[in-house]
Amino acid sequence: MNRNAHENHEPDEAPHGAASSSSQPSWYALDEERVAEELNAGADGLSDAEARRRLEQQGPNRIGRRRRIGVWQVVLHQFQSPLIYVLLGALVVTVTTALITGEQRWSDAIVIGLVLVVNGTVGFLQEYRAEHAVEALMKMVAPRATVRREGVEKRIDAEKLVPGDVVLLDEGHVVPADMRLIDVNSLQVNEAALTGESVPVSKTEEPMADGDERPPPAEQKNMAFMGTAVTSGSAAGIVIATARQTEIGRIAQQVEEAGDTQTPLQRRIQRLAILITWGILIIAAIAFGVGLLMGRDWSRMITLAVALSVAAIPAGLPIVVTVALAIGVRRMARRHAVIRHLPAVDTLGSCTTIVSDKTGTLTQNRMTVRSIHADGRRFDVTGDARSPKGGIHRDDEAVNPNEHRALFETLLVGVLCNDAELPADVARPSQTESRGGHKKPSDGSEGEENDEEGGDEHDFSGDPMEIALLYAGLKAGLDRHSLDEQYPLIHEVPFRTEKRFMASIREVSEAARGHSPENDGPLVLVKGAPETVLNMCDDYRTDDGGATELDREAVIGQSESLAGEGLRTLAMAIGRGEQIAEAVKRDEPGGLTFVGLQGLLDPPRSSAVRAVDDCHRAGIRVIMVTGDHGRTASTIARQVHLDRPARAALGSRRNVRDRESDDEQNRLDAHTGREISEFSDDRLDDALAGSNVFSRVEPAQKTRIVDRLKARGEIVAVTGDGVNDAPALKSAHLGAAMGSGTDVAKEASDMVITDDNFASVYHAVEEGRTAFRNIRMATFFLLSTGAADVLIILIALGLDWPLPLLPAQILWCNVVTNGIADVALAFEPGEPALYRRPPRPPAEGVLDRTLLERLVIVGVWLAVGVLGVFLWKWGFNFGAWDGREENLTIARTAALTTLVLFQKVHVFNCRSEDVSIFKKSLLANKLLFLGVLTSLAVHIAAVYIPLTQDLLSLAPLDAMTWVIAAVVASTAIIVNELHKRLRPRYRGRVDAGEANGNEER
Repeated sequence: MNRNAHENHEPDEAPHGAASSSSQPSWYALDEERVAEELNAGADGLSDAEARRRLEQQGPNRIGRRRRIGVWQVVLHQFQSPLIYVLLGALVVTVTTALITGEQRWSDAIVIGLVLVVNGTVGFLQEYRAEHAVEALMKMVAPRATVRREGVEKRIDAEKLVPGDVVLLDEGHVVPADMRLIDVNSLQVNEAALTGESVPVSKTEEPMADGDERPPPAEQKNMAFMGTAVTSGSAAGIVIATARQTEIGRIAQQVEEAGDTQTPLQRRIQRLAILITWGILIIAAIAFGVGLLMGRDWSRMITLAVALSVAAIPAGLPIVVTVALAIGVRRMARRHAVIRHLPAVDTLGSCTTIVSDKTGTLTQNRMTVRSIHADGRRFDVTGDARSPKGGIHRDDEAVNPNEHRALFETLLVGVLCNDAELPADVARPSQTESRGGHKKPSDGSEGEENDEEGGDEHDFSGDPMEIALLYAGLKAGLDRHSLDEQYPLIHEVPFRTEKRFMASIREVSEAARGHSPENDGPLVLVKGAPETVLNMCDDYRTDDGGATELDREAVIGQSESLAGEGLRTLAMAIGRGEQIAEAVKRDEPGGLTFVGLQGLLDPPRSSAVRAVDDCHRAGIRVIMVTGDHGRTASTIARQVHLDRPARAALGSRRNVRDRESDDEQNRLDAHTGREISEFSDDRLDDALAGSNVFSRVEPAQKTRIVDRLKARGEIVAVTGDGVNDAPALKSAHLGAAMGSGTDVAKEASDMVITDDNFASVYHAVEEGRTAFRNIRMATFFLLSTGAADVLIILIALGLDWPLPLLPAQILWCNVVTNGIADVALAFEPGEPALYRRPPRPPAEGVLDRTLLERLVIVGVWLAVGVLGVFLWKWGFNFGAWDGREENLTIARTAALTTLVLFQKVHVFNCRSEDVSIFKKSLLANKLLFLGVLTSLAVHIAAVYIPLTQDLLSLAPLDAMTWVIAAVVASTAIIVNELHKRLRPRYRGRVDAGEANGNEER
């Protein structure tokens, strides 16, 4: 192959892979050397300089242009709400009326115009920032690719790939570009994204015959295409096309770019806005008609209709929704949960069940071998989890593995049937430590106190279980690098979930024959699930190197014993000869000799235990689905408290007692994948109702569990990290992929947990609930004050009074003085009471029945208070009115001031649905506190500044009026507190112990 051809590449020559599809060679028909020659590349990859040149020439490797956030697009979006349409209509009507009547009353039109500008400006700033914040977060989980450049492997953004790059593929990777495969090792690719065929396709590196017609992608066995997923095996490939030159890129060109998808919450807000708009129009039209029938002047009735229209509009609602969602996304990111799809924020607030995997999520994923069973005897492995220091002991006595053939071969299989790599700077154990020596046995506690918070000082490559097997070998003196020289690799059968074993076929060198079976031929090493490996074995290795009859029941008993201690068990087997090797290659292994078991410990995360308890208190059930042995799964489940019921979803203490009286052990009875395969849907539903643990579960079965939970009305979140988790992640309402997981899992998910911790999943649920609560309470605040405005105007119409509030004054109150406060509600932190109640029903509207009831009560009370102050200042005496404009102006100013003060008090009531205002720290939401002070200062200034006096028809107020208005406004606290106490939304859940607002997060 031309390894350095790229160095002679002409600067002005474009790589062939970037040409149009019609000029591209038939890559599938070319051998490796010809592909490299066509692309002017080499096996060591491109140079960095050449890669940069090609990237500048060809552009980034992405399909279509990245959605740029256009300034004018965001500006126009601020005026696309039905609520804003009403304001625009009111502006047109006001201007038209002023022109027709000749009256020089332009204040309403000016204020409406200013409101539209202010609303659009605030909305633009918030939406623009939110869009950029989400875009920045998405860069954290952008697709990556492993490339070889100048002979060095490195991870780069997939967008930076260019034709000629050598890309390394492994299980779990999403293919980042179209490539011609080389160095294929048992590679299987799921091409459903391209062909629709869900069955993985086996790949080869051999060139195909070039016929008259180009074969479809599904038949090109030596090609890997962008967007497909590696399900098993590994390979290298030379990139032959990127971006829109790829197969999937050409398909994308034929499809129109989809528009933005609204979240369920945004759709509910949109429906609410449409409902409010129609309600406003109907009420305004009725009021206008009734006024004309009563003989009122038409221009006065138009003013009233405009006042009604602007009074009921919660103009700040679209801004609040945008801000609350953006804040939720940022808060989740700070707590290690990166949202990939915005609907996840809404879904999290309704989550009722979390289906979690075990390893690395509920546990630390720092596995260590703690026990080995070989020739019927138990050996203990001592030392830290990720350190070569330690040894093999039996009955507290150091053991030399070379003197125990079965033990030696058990460790040998673990080291050689292994894809992991240890850091280069890991020291090899000394002879005294690893081969018997005099090292004092350790209980293994050393280093485990670190828990998940501390990291390892080394960088590891590979599955944590296989890393643990390598360290166990080091503690016994088996070094991977020297063993690779003694047993060169011939072929490898990668682990697949459905097969539950991995095999390595190796040649035996002369130096190693002393430790090998007598017969000739390659050495076959197999590790996997005990029940799977035992079915491949005919006999049992003894310590003297011989073989005896296999007692399967005895081995299963040893495995059960280890599983009962919470250890994950792996069985090891060994064989020799071409016949056995060929059978393994065909996935039909047999004739092996069982050599032993290794038991691995993966301690639970302490933070995950706390998070599971928090889930239960929040009414969220946690189900563990794992590939482990049933007893291992049950033991770990007990350690992380999965045996405890979800309590907060229960509405009465009687139900709590009933639930607590359940047999907790039933929740830990692990149902196996084999049982699930035989269950009908009804029987599986019964199993899901009674158990929280499912073991030895295959990918299709995990997806079926998710689907049955959904069928039962549950809102399901699923965690996962592997290729096999992708179907369940996609099927769930919310898929949460682990940050260290495969690209396939991340692509199928709605959220990425960057620290792989179950606690972060629960924290995301908390933030989801908080975001929805803030939107709900901001909506309640805006609609309750809007309802008061409408009642004030309708009462004035019915009693033939002049308008207590002019349209310009209402808009001033609702947008200018209120706009800061309602947006600040989106920044309200969570509270313990919010996380101790049942999940929100997904079909529930933005406001539930209790809050609608409170809205009516508060709206009426605010209207009564404002009208009372208006009448007092107006000098109303049983219907008599002296008609003095100056008196009416003062009365309107007093009424407006009372309404402003009402809102400043009422906004603090709206910080929580149930928690008393007196239990909420005043400074927990500093932005709200400062916003209220700022908006109040703005209104006070407006009352006394001549310019705003003329614009809003205001007059200065005396001190007594301010005192009376403040006293009346403070009564809003009494009304809200009484309703919270007499009509709590969740009885028994709001008390001093759980609803202490000073404990906010």
